[in-house]
Amino acid sequence: MSIKSSFRFLAALVLVPGLAGCFASPGGESSSDGGPSGSRLRVALAFPPAENFSPYGADATLLSRLGVTEGLTALDANGAAAPALAESWRRESDRTWRFTLREATFQDGTDVTPSAVADALTRATKAKPVPAALAGVSLDAEADGSRGLRVTTAAADPVLPMRLSSPSLAILSPKAYEKKGAPTPVGTATGPFEITEVDSGGSATLDRFDDYWGGRAHASGIDARFVKDGTARANAVRTGDVDIAEAIPVAQAATLDKATLREAGTTRTTSLQLNTRSGPFKDPKVRAAARAAVDSSVIVKGVFEGYADPGAGIYGPAVTWADSKRVKPTGRADAARPGGTRITLATYDNRPELPEVAQVVQQQLEKAGFTVKLEVREYSRLESEALAGKFDAFIGARNSLLDTGDPVGVLASDYTCDGGYNLALLCDKRVDRAVEKADGTDGTGERQDAAMAAEAAILGTDAVVPLAHQQIIAGVSTRVRGVVLDPYERALVGTGTRR
Repeated sequence: MSIKSSFRFLAALVLVPGLAGCFASPGGESSSDGGPSGSRLRVALAFPPAENFSPYGADATLLSRLGVTEGLTALDANGAAAPALAESWRRESDRTWRFTLREATFQDGTDVTPSAVADALTRATKAKPVPAALAGVSLDAEADGSRGLRVTTAAADPVLPMRLSSPSLAILSPKAYEKKGAPTPVGTATGPFEITEVDSGGSATLDRFDDYWGGRAHASGIDARFVKDGTARANAVRTGDVDIAEAIPVAQAATLDKATLREAGTTRTTSLQLNTRSGPFKDPKVRAAARAAVDSSVIVKGVFEGYADPGAGIYGPAVTWADSKRVKPTGRADAARPGGTRITLATYDNRPELPEVAQVVQQQLEKAGFTVKLEVREYSRLESEALAGKFDAFIGARNSLLDTGDPVGVLASDYTCDGGYNLALLCDKRVDRAVEKADGTDGTGERQDAAMAAEAAILGTDAVVPLAHQQIIAGVSTRVRGVVLDPYERALVGTGTRR
């Protein structure tokens, strides 16, 4: 039996028993025409909360996907800023923008006021670590009249409306910040669904927020379970125990009824991050050896089974303009001979393809002369150690436009000295200058060109080796309508999602 087949066989053996019982939910209401209306949705998510539902870290996208939180703006289908809690905005100067708030209510019953929004944004600027959307950005927010909010940045920020769409800059009521530590989104957000109960990270109960400014959601609530095992999520769709399951493993896609399988392009890239601060990969020549050893076409064909494209850069095909503007990396070091160099490679199993990717990369690195120890854990037990540089190499999946929708955002957060999600621990003056230049560039085309120049500088350090550009695969009951398959992976359930 091959390594790949063995892994999938073991994954099937650990299928969580009794999953059906976890998703029992009360009956829904009935509409006037006798059809179902207001039924609760049973949703299986791949990642449990890693930071107690803090809006400032990885949990921010959990909250936005479940329809709990929202920011001043959102992203439309083209990646441009669209109204959310702010119904309009205008740029008053290079550094100042004025936003006009819509009439809205927090889930605790208080009004969304300019002062409350200003306070929420100010607190986000002081969070440690700083939210990825604010990497390298200083801003001040202040109320301006009964519905106005003025935001001033230390330097010109041409993409501020896009930046404020980040899930990590969700607006919460003053009540969220009453206790020390990270703010709580439980009953303090503005979205169509309100968290009412959390069970030690294993599940969450959400009810419809009837006073949502965008109108009442069709579903009366959501019963969410965090099921890290991908085979269990797929089987729950197959047996009808869940209505929606995200991140279906590619190995399970062929086993699902085509009517329940949904696919969509995504800006998510799976990459190998190399620790540039300490250990063997501090040497750029050793990093070059690792990069030369990896063949991403093997990973796309053997692991993703065609549900991905070979790694071309930080941005993949879903970023439609990237390929034509890509710049060839320069300044790469000559590859050293590994000579048995020992390294620890880590990844997580919430995305079931990643351990398989890691096994292939392990084999490729060992063939090149490295000695590789592989560690696979659940993401919430891995993130802090990875960010602290406890591993020599790390394989993760990252949406390149998730944090801000701006192509420069992921570069600042992931690859600059002050980046809040810098898994490679890269601190390179040339890279920082390129990212800073891109961040200060106006004009859509010009900004894209500068982002690609910065990408080339980053790839030139060999701190990151792009492996594959992925697709979204979700399992959705044939009774469900209105699931949101967002290429930015910020949304999954909205007001129109129903069964």
